Amino acid sequence: MTDALKRLSDEGVAIWLDDLSRKRITSGNLAELIDQQHVVGVTTNPSIFQKAISSGDGYEQQLTDLATRKVTVDEAIRMITTADVRDAADILRPVFDATDGQDGRVSIEVDPRLAHHTAATVAEAKQLAWLVDRPNTLIKIPATKAGLPAITEVIGKGISVNVTLIFSLERYREVMDAYLAGLEKAKAAGLDLSLIHSVASFFVSRVDTEIDKRLDTVGTDEAKALKGKAALANARLAYQAYEEVFSSERWAALDKAQANKQRPLWASTGVKDPAYKDTLYVVDLVAPGTVNTMPEATLDATADHGEVTGNTIAGTYEQARAELDAVAKLGISYADVVQLLEDEGVEKFEASWIDLLNSTEAELKRLAPSEG
Repeated sequence: MTDALKRLSDEGVAIWLDDLSRKRITSGNLAELIDQQHVVGVTTNPSIFQKAISSGDGYEQQLTDLATRKVTVDEAIRMITTADVRDAADILRPVFDATDGQDGRVSIEVDPRLAHHTAATVAEAKQLAWLVDRPNTLIKIPATKAGLPAITEVIGKGISVNVTLIFSLERYREVMDAYLAGLEKAKAAGLDLSLIHSVASFFVSRVDTEIDKRLDTVGTDEAKALKGKAALANARLAYQAYEEVFSSERWAALDKAQANKQRPLWASTGVKDPAYKDTLYVVDLVAPGTVNTMPEATLDATADHGEVTGNTIAGTYEQARAELDAVAKLGISYADVVQLLEDEGVEKFEASWIDLLNSTEAELKRLAPSEG
């Protein structure tokens, strides 16, 4: 084992785990990862909960109690998922305290079926924050068009947010704008800005998966040479946008009021193509003030053989722009790719949520006490 995770942390990258289950909590595994693998946060999503709860490990007693109470399946899922997030938040509380609230965070997502409904997203975010009732929670809101005003509204109420499913540079700038607008609302309402935190989850590997597929269709040597480059280029240009926004005059006024920067979070960092090194979206996206949320396999790979050589984003912007331009010159539409990925991202989370509803409903029926 190398000490790559420590080096990564020393470079200013917060290491978060992209996974949560009750077994991980109760077995002591999460506490172990915090203690030994420099993990300082946890992210969840509907697919992660669907996998965890469908495995059944550790959920039977709570499901039995919920079945006995005859709760709805929607309520059952919220009781189960918020219980896991609450327990994980308690395990991470010492990290939260030690980092003045920057890390030690656990994310929980609004119902993905609300992704295109602003008011419902705001209402759900408030309800989740109340249900979990831990200061080190982040409420995940997707970066859809309807999600943007919801982000402003929720931040304006003093609730910390993880903005998810960001694929495009234009949308990322809109997300940062929504965050700053939310801080301005919170400031006008007299809230303490130092207590409000946010990360912006910029998805990485899925960009390569889609663009590589289109490069293969083009099939020229020039196209093949660009494979595996678009996702890193996109993320690096996102970091450039982050540097610009958080050195602006608008930010300076909020900074004086003790506001926190909205850190870029690299999501979807598990490599999908076995031809690429399994640490690609970690070691090639190292820069201060970032978060990298990793599935456990990527975390283990980085710990085992990750080569952390310092900041791998600084000085890359010109090359990154040239690589995305080269992809566009081959007739591959960036706008089309990122819109497709956003649409698919929402659909995948919605499908996972519906699978979770169905499997939980079946369990509630199985465990329901017989009448009489």
